[in-house]
Amino acid sequence: MKRAAALKALWLAVVRRNSPGGRSVREQLSATPRMLWMAATGRYKGLQPSRLGMMALGMLYVISPVDLVPEAALLLVGLVDDAVVVAWLAGTLLSEVDAFLDWEQARAGARDRWAAQEQQRPDVVPGEVVDSAV
Repeated sequence: MKRAAALKALWLAVVRRNSPGGRSVREQLSATPRMLWMAATGRYKGLQPSRLGMMALGMLYVISPVDLVPEAALLLVGLVDDAVVVAWLAGTLLSEVDAFLDWEQARAGARDRWAAQEQQRPDVVPGEVVDSAV
């Protein structure tokens, strides 16, 4: 069950990346630190702390020296469980970064629309306070 969910997450992330207009892995990887920073500072609410915690636990599980025992004793089973966790991590990270980039793009679009609206108001001078009683 968990393996199927992990592979599905990775598959969806890869399919989205390969679709027309999809983002490159390089673009997604370069956006990852920005996403983590904005989530940690509270500016990006799309990445839940519980999801971030699960991702951190998954990474710790894969790199943990404690996990080396199952690989030594049960070679195939030990490698399969790591592969499932890595697949889930990759799929989750790619989908989270994709959602973050969509959020950034929407935010930039809103900022551009606001700036365009301000350009259309000739009676408003940026930085000046106008007394409405005059």
